[in-house]
Amino acid sequence: MKYNVYEPSKNLSKYIRCFWSLESLDSDNQNEKERVFPDGCSELIFHFHDLFLIHYTNKAPELQGRSFIHGQLKKYMELEATGKIGVFSARFHPYGLKSFVDFDVNTITGKTIAIKDIWKKDGEELEDKIRSCETDKERILIIEAFLSSKLKEPEEKENKIADCVNLIIETSGGVTIEELYKKSNLGKRQFERKFISTVGLSPKVLSRIIRFNKVLSLIENKDFTSLTSVAYEGGFYDQSHFIKDFKDLTGLNPKRYFSENMDLVKFFNL
Repeated sequence: MKYNVYEPSKNLSKYIRCFWSLESLDSDNQNEKERVFPDGCSELIFHFHDLFLIHYTNKAPELQGRSFIHGQLKKYMELEATGKIGVFSARFHPYGLKSFVDFDVNTITGKTIAIKDIWKKDGEELEDKIRSCETDKERILIIEAFLSSKLKEPEEKENKIADCVNLIIETSGGVTIEELYKKSNLGKRQFERKFISTVGLSPKVLSRIIRFNKVLSLIENKDFTSLTSVAYEGGFYDQSHFIKDFKDLTGLNPKRYFSENMDLVKFFNL
């Protein structure tokens, strides 16, 4: 499996966390389900080889589209490769997508939307260009030019929301909601509405996801001595709080996480 991460250009770095690609030219990954966990970000995704199946708990699996934006996740999803893997993505900061679209981001939370349904003919042309590329360098140049052409200057309120999101990230979800809306200089209800429409999640849910991802990072880096220590290091009140959130977001008990093959998680969550 070949995985690469790239930094965006300076003019887009405020909105885009990174570009990444994942490629495997064989079909060894076929029929293996992998869980992808919430990370607080929306993604612009292109498949340039075979498509993935997405598995649901209450309905039949469906093929993902060729190119789409995936909104925020509130819980895990399961993906299955159907053949050769070729994925290229722009991962937005939690507030980043809003500056490129004309709808409230919360309308696609937990969903995907085809890029042709967002940007019409321009979206179709972008998909064709990406499929004709041979290298990630070409893909980045095309996507950056496209997104730069769609970029809208954020409203003042959206900039305030971005500041609050950054504070949540800096504190690993440890800041209170009251501190956030005071920082925004907005009324509490107005702050909540604007946060949800810009980010796609409430501040409470985003904080929970950011805190959870800190724990994943500690686990990946083996920077802990026990489940209790990793819970406290991650900012959880106690171990039961940690286990509850972990189960809600991953569908797994933390101990089981260590025994699962989570290869794609490393690629889809930074």
